[in-house]
Amino acid sequence: MTVKIAVHPTGHTTPPAKFSHGVRKGNILQVAGQVGFLPTTDGRPPAIVGPTLREQTLQTLANVKAVLEAGGAGWEDVVMLRVYLTDTAHFAELNTIYDEYFATLQGPPAARTTVYVGLPEGLLVEIDALAVLG
Repeated sequence: MTVKIAVHPTGHTTPPAKFSHGVRKGNILQVAGQVGFLPTTDGRPPAIVGPTLREQTLQTLANVKAVLEAGGAGWEDVVMLRVYLTDTAHFAELNTIYDEYFATLQGPPAARTTVYVGLPEGLLVEIDALAVLG
């Protein structure tokens, strides 16, 4: 039986409940939903990178990348991204940011974007990823 391994990158916030930032089982790595929090500082609550969609999306992608790397993967291993926005007006801007960020990626992953109203106040985007290694 393949062992399931929890992935907790250095600098990530402590999850608010019993879950992991990522889980790897065999060659599958699921990255849990990440948001635009800056790396943690001991004794301080999580801080949002800034108020704009661009700032939050780039930080969120950096946080997803950190989980991927801690689990032994990279962007080329990602087969699916799920993006959750809090406002439908952000779709076009998100696509522009996405295209810029992944401009050099050889095989872009499948992606799904939806509107979600359950993020904590101030957060505009959440992204999770599924990677297959090897």
